[in-house]
Amino acid sequence: MTQESEPLPQALALQRARRHALGLLVLVSAVFVATSVVERGLWLNCLKAVAEAAMVGALADWFAVVALFRRPLGLPIPHTAVIARNQARIGRNLAVFVRDKFLDVPSLVALIRRHDPAERLAQWLTAPGNAALLGHQATRLASAALETVQDAQVERFIQKAARALIGQVDMSRALAAVLGTLTHNGRHQALLDDVLGKLIELLQNEQTRAWVAQTIVAWLKKDHPRTERLLPSDWLGDKGSALLARALESVMADVAANPQHALRAQFDAAVQRFIGRLRGDPDWARKGEEIRAWLQTDATVGGYVQALWQDLRGALQRDLSDADSVLARQVRNLGQWLGQSLAGDAALRQSLNARLEEWVRGLAPEVSQFVAQHIEDTVRRWDTEEMTRLIELNIGKDLQYIRINGTVVGGLIGLVLFAVSHAGEIWRAVVGG
Repeated sequence: MTQESEPLPQALALQRARRHALGLLVLVSAVFVATSVVERGLWLNCLKAVAEAAMVGALADWFAVVALFRRPLGLPIPHTAVIARNQARIGRNLAVFVRDKFLDVPSLVALIRRHDPAERLAQWLTAPGNAALLGHQATRLASAALETVQDAQVERFIQKAARALIGQVDMSRALAAVLGTLTHNGRHQALLDDVLGKLIELLQNEQTRAWVAQTIVAWLKKDHPRTERLLPSDWLGDKGSALLARALESVMADVAANPQHALRAQFDAAVQRFIGRLRGDPDWARKGEEIRAWLQTDATVGGYVQALWQDLRGALQRDLSDADSVLARQVRNLGQWLGQSLAGDAALRQSLNARLEEWVRGLAPEVSQFVAQHIEDTVRRWDTEEMTRLIELNIGKDLQYIRINGTVVGGLIGLVLFAVSHAGEIWRAVVGG
């Protein structure tokens, strides 16, 4: 445990309480001594008995209080310095107490049901200014994260981690798995439909047809210059472009309209053959290894990735430094939407609270054990003298008042005992007086 400067108000309060307890002990001791050396009568004997009992009570409670923290007068008396000798047990018992009484599943579930966190979240998010505050805090966290990864060593670590991750990937099999997922239950046919639709739109575009016509004319001029001089090349280009476009449109329209079209089956077969080669063809496996090695070692790729990251980080930093940050605005809008959604939907709030209860039931045992172990280990590592000093600093004032109470109670007991043992003399003195 780290050494800290003594909190002045607590230290002064402890010193004052000690002086009061010690002063009372000195007073009753002085009274006892004084009444022991002078000629005594009934009332002086009573005062002496009271002072004697008060002095015994004060000394007994002084011993008890001091024995909690250290050995009284430095003597090796058994069962003293209680806190110092039981540091490990204190840590263990404190850890068990926190785990079983504060972090147990029933307590945490009852806490959720008592406070309705979904309702509180909705109220907080819909309160004026809180969503904006959430956006501001998000930009602060993002800025701190970016500052953390600016260090060159962190950048090198990221590069090494990326290369190590790439080194664990089987490129050909990974691509096969991706394609297998994309083609499961004919999903790739929907993609083919989209592609065909885009191609038909492209062929119907006037600019596309003009480009095809120009390409046909250029081909005639290059490969058949004599024929091109005899024929109306511009007319042929326009007609050829239109004819080619209509032919392609017709084929693609047929494929798009017919789920059982032969071209679709050929497309399926080609995709499955490609997936099979990716999974089992040694040539493709070797090509995947070459690509992976290139990604891991090529300086150009590394430089490109680093430059890409630096550009991205720079753009993020510029946005975060802007008073009207896009990130802050998006987080603010998200917070407002979430707050309004929760506020207007009781079923959603109930579902969220129920989910929180499930998380608590699943996570609480492990988290509570972790916290308990942390408490026990932390207390065990504390410096014993420093721990004792801090405990005394925080509860010692009340313990000094126990000493004062012990003095007073001891005096009262002495008075009662004297009155009982000298009841006759007191009665005669009072009646005779």
